[in-house]
Amino acid sequence: MPRKARIDAPGALHHIICRGIERRRIFQDDTDRDNFVDRLGKILIETSTPCFAWALIPNHVHLLLRRGKVSIATVMKRLLTGYVVTFNRRHKRHGHLFQNRYKSILCQEDPYLLELVRYIHLNPLRAKIVKTLKGLDSYSYCGHSILMGKRKNDWQDINKVLSLFGTRVSSARKHYRSFVEKGVAQGKRPELTGGGLVRSFGGWSALKSLRKGRIHLKGDERILGDSDFVQWVLEAEDEKMERRYRLKAQGYDLDKLIRRVAELCDIEPRDLMAPGKQPRRVRARGLLCYWAVKELGISGTTVAKKLGITQPAASKAVQRGEKLSLDNNFRLVKEGIL
Repeated sequence: MPRKARIDAPGALHHIICRGIERRRIFQDDTDRDNFVDRLGKILIETSTPCFAWALIPNHVHLLLRRGKVSIATVMKRLLTGYVVTFNRRHKRHGHLFQNRYKSILCQEDPYLLELVRYIHLNPLRAKIVKTLKGLDSYSYCGHSILMGKRKNDWQDINKVLSLFGTRVSSARKHYRSFVEKGVAQGKRPELTGGGLVRSFGGWSALKSLRKGRIHLKGDERILGDSDFVQWVLEAEDEKMERRYRLKAQGYDLDKLIRRVAELCDIEPRDLMAPGKQPRRVRARGLLCYWAVKELGISGTTVAKKLGITQPAASKAVQRGEKLSLDNNFRLVKEGIL
């Protein structure tokens, strides 16, 4: 059965899990871990992607991210591709390092944000990398030590998490640590490592009791949340896909998009496609990249190849194009036509 497309939207909360191929180690030593953390921090800052929790385990990684200026897919591609290249070169190896695609679960924030922060940050303790909670308090490769004030970085959003435990930092840290300590006895908690009804409602027993009462619920493996949240996410995703189908039915492809952008930006199509950094050309290319990726669902790699630029450059162009579209109220299709 084909894998379902990942779901992403501005502001969405994602629990991300990256596992080593065949459960192999993805970190051989602290040099590897430092490289991954430095790369992660740089990319999160560049893309304005908030991070609430993270933990490095020898054969996998957990991240809790909110979608920022660019898609989670773009963030993860930059992170994992760059890390694999460095890892393979350093350890004189070739081939894949990570198992298939990373797992990304869109999560309902209110009931799950703190639960996921606790779950993710307890991973090193569950994996016996540290022996005690006190050891976890200062463990370098987990966001818990940052929240506890034992270590610092400039990319983890500790204010959001601590604000949920109190207004004064010292008391908030105390209450946060107490909350984490209570989670030690809870074990692995598989309901937090995926979506679907079984996980969202805490297991089969809870779900069966609801079904006995003839309560019908909506579930999806890509989403962690209650039935209403799942329904809302899927409806928004269906609406986006339906719009793409209608655009394609009207003949919109990359070439037609180029002509439309050239018309709006008062530039010849051949000038839009020509290399150069003239302001008008840069603006037009930004709008082209934004609509190609967001409206037509064309990959950033395909757009980059068409324009003769790198994939990271195309990602930055998408950001510029989004701002240009909003500031000028540009529409790909005139009102009333679509």
